[in-house]
Amino acid sequence: MSEITLGRYLFERLKQVNVNTIFGLPGDFNLSLLDKIYEVDGLRWAGNANELNAAYAADGYARIKGLSVLITTFGVGELSALNGIAGSYAEHVGVLHVVGVPSVSAQAKQLLLHHTLGNGDFTVFHRMSTNISETTSMITDIATAPSEIDRLIRTTFVTQRPSYLGLPANLVDLKVPASLLNKPIDLSLKLNDPEAEKEVIDTVLELIQNSKNPIILSDACASRHHVKKETQKLIDLTQFPAFVTPLGKGSIDEQHPRYGGVYVGTLSKPDVKQAVESADLILSVGALLSDFNTGSFSYSYKTKNVVEFHSDYIKVKNATFPGVQMKFALQKLLSVIPGVIKGYKAVPVPTKTPPNKEVATSTPLKQEWLWNELSKFLQEGDVIISETGTSAFGINQTSFPKDAYGISQVLWGSIGFTTGATLGAAFAAEELDPSRRVILFIGDGSLQLTVQEISTMVRWGLKPYLFVLNNDGYTIEKLIHGPHAEYNEIQTWDHLALLPTFGAKKYENHKVATTGDWDKLTRDPEFQKNSVIRLIELKLPVFDAPESLIKQAELTAATNAKQ
Repeated sequence: MSEITLGRYLFERLKQVNVNTIFGLPGDFNLSLLDKIYEVDGLRWAGNANELNAAYAADGYARIKGLSVLITTFGVGELSALNGIAGSYAEHVGVLHVVGVPSVSAQAKQLLLHHTLGNGDFTVFHRMSTNISETTSMITDIATAPSEIDRLIRTTFVTQRPSYLGLPANLVDLKVPASLLNKPIDLSLKLNDPEAEKEVIDTVLELIQNSKNPIILSDACASRHHVKKETQKLIDLTQFPAFVTPLGKGSIDEQHPRYGGVYVGTLSKPDVKQAVESADLILSVGALLSDFNTGSFSYSYKTKNVVEFHSDYIKVKNATFPGVQMKFALQKLLSVIPGVIKGYKAVPVPTKTPPNKEVATSTPLKQEWLWNELSKFLQEGDVIISETGTSAFGINQTSFPKDAYGISQVLWGSIGFTTGATLGAAFAAEELDPSRRVILFIGDGSLQLTVQEISTMVRWGLKPYLFVLNNDGYTIEKLIHGPHAEYNEIQTWDHLALLPTFGAKKYENHKVATTGDWDKLTRDPEFQKNSVIRLIELKLPVFDAPESLIKQAELTAATNAKQ
């Protein structure tokens, strides 16, 4: 085979970088492209319910595997996906968005085609995506098309940001040399400038030598930019107390003896707040300092000795070093740090949250008890997905087992994101290890935005746990403003009818209203295995919420009132 179609070239390249599931929807400008998926062994077309859900699914898949692809059609399809793509851009998630567009000649003639705005402008939607993409390309020349595809795949992976690829319908069947596939796409990072890196390392080492109470704070981009191993080794070597942010849940081993808890500014446990804010040196890895990730910007460090390790720059106190990537800087630091910490006397870490006290089995289920108790159910390697709202705040009270991965869209915060993300994560987990569990916690209000994607889970025989927190409406919104407002209410659904409605044949439904119900269910050895898809309705009081969410809602309401 000396030549292959451009469409097949794209999918062969994606398979080479371990993308095995393709998300999206068909449309007449991408149908010829979609045909090529079935020419490549080991690829599958997920077939989502709508483009927004598909974007969410691609996001969830990429968080587990490092890269994903979403295919939509021109105009109506791509615009429906943009909310999801914007979330991936904000939270550093590598999604390649491929759009089937009208032929090159149709664009040149400015034909009045369907899915256009009727003004002959075929570039408008591409322009819309430029602000939420790391890079974009509208293919017009078959000769340069393969190199453009390679460039976008590399950029998407290396920067962990979305890229946009427009493929005209008339080009996907044109031929390119098959030999181009023989050279792998280079996904490696370019080395740091040696002098700048040395200056960073020397300065950081000096700060460490002069500190008596240093800490490590791991955030979202430690996971997104693949420095979890380096961060973990930094904790092992230094024995500095280590903390995570809400977005950083799962970025370090929470069972490590030097793990101290979740730092969220004023919303932190008092001993965690004291430990972090009294430190004389903070080594911050992969920070994303959003309002909900910082307790409404309530970080209150006493020290100015803060080192921020980022994917494409490092900041030491007030000095910024552009282009010095944390991956290599951390690796270099690990090679030299043992020589400078010999005199370090390990300070105590905050005590772990004590287990729940024994209560009567008839005790109604409540959030504070639930999130503490959840730790007992979780297993090594679990993917735990928590929806914006009560779940995203409650999960901060839960202790993760080793190698657990947390997904919580704390920065972008698009309600309903996690249903699609669960689908994508379940596909990814199945490809990596079929026994790996994917566990969703979502509110009854959020679920109504994206519930259709449960249908896709059923279609593919995926086996996630779907915990639906039924507290009759938008609790987080009620706590911020309008506790009894009609706009914060929703139509009540029969959640236990959803799986059979979507065609599930092998499934389990459970309703949990008391602590006894929870214990009986989660301690069942058969329930602990991901053998079938399960929907578990957790019946909770209307205004019941984690304490941290109540405090955050008060902060948000006060901030909104001032502005």
